[in-house]
Amino acid sequence: MDGWSIKDGKLNKIFEFQNFTQAFGFISKIAIEAEKINHHPELYNVYNKVRISLFTHDINGISEQDIKLAEIIDKLR
Repeated sequence: MDGWSIKDGKLNKIFEFQNFTQAFGFISKIAIEAEKINHHPELYNVYNKVRISLFTHDINGISEQDIKLAEIIDKLR
């Protein structure tokens, strides 16, 4: 899980793309995969950057589901 860090109790990573279209396409891929495992990230997009935060509200912390989704997201890049 290269590049992921813990900030404010959440697993975080910023991805940078060449343009907005690529960044938004990445968000769409994440949405499809997140829905499959029923675990949804916090996604923030500004132009060519996508910031992702993963956190499990049920346990008020980072869970195995967050780690699993982080690994899936890394493979989408």
